[in-house]
Amino acid sequence: MSNVLRIATTAAIAFLLPACSTLTEPTVRRAEPYVRPPVAAAPAGNPAIWPANAPQINAESAILIDARSGEVLFQKNADARRQVASTQKLLTALLVARRGNLDQMVTIARPETLAEPIKLNLKVGERYPRHQLLEAIMVKSANDACAALARDHSGSESAFASQMTATAASLGATSSRFANSNGLPATQYSTARDIARIAYHAYRVPALREMMLKQDSLFRHNNGRVTRLKATNKLLTASPEYTGMKTGFTNAAGRCLVSSGTINGREVILVQLGSKTKYIFADASKTMRWAPPGPFHFAGRTTSAIGDSRL
Repeated sequence: MSNVLRIATTAAIAFLLPACSTLTEPTVRRAEPYVRPPVAAAPAGNPAIWPANAPQINAESAILIDARSGEVLFQKNADARRQVASTQKLLTALLVARRGNLDQMVTIARPETLAEPIKLNLKVGERYPRHQLLEAIMVKSANDACAALARDHSGSESAFASQMTATAASLGATSSRFANSNGLPATQYSTARDIARIAYHAYRVPALREMMLKQDSLFRHNNGRVTRLKATNKLLTASPEYTGMKTGFTNAAGRCLVSSGTINGREVILVQLGSKTKYIFADASKTMRWAPPGPFHFAGRTTSAIGDSRL
């Protein structure tokens, strides 16, 4: 290479280097992590009744959610505070199940024998495993069994009620205050949205799903007597599409029902509060069948595609 060419090449490289040195790597925009909306999150604007084409039902408050995603499909006065009767036993059951060791024996004390009105007539000193008392709650709503499990869990009914309120808040059910384990009239309240959030988590516990699916159950007393418990949820005998949850009634709360089912390929949970006996089961069927079909077909009556929670 001639000196002239070498000098020209060197000059060209020297000219280009400053420009190259100012080049920077392109900025890579990283995708923001997906954050799932809260369970039963209100639709935009949070209208009292949404959507407009939803079926009309008689419950004062109601909400229908996708049991898999927690998405709201329908709501009616879902944030109105009101008493919810025995539907709050879903929270009682969830606390007991989370404590675990369901074979642990519970000794009945006098306060439990005073429970009214639905009860097993348990006697002081009798001993039953937690799972047996829990099943009596889920199938027949036995209030003495409920009181026994509350005391076993927290030492007293009032302490257990405080734990219920705290646990509900941790699940996003922040508009609730509980005063007892059974839902009998007291200074307490919840909302349809909060009960849906509680039900969403209870639905993920296999032991509870199995119990709430039973149409009847045999309760064996310590003296050998056997009581047949017939489920209060009439949907269970109507179709295998319905998979349980919890009924409730007091004069203060009206007829209440939390129902679950797998319909049109979608697992759904419906909460109705403040309805009437002659409407509530028909309204449940109508509303759950109205739900838009799910994007996937999930498992049937005895199994679920829901990811089971770790207790």
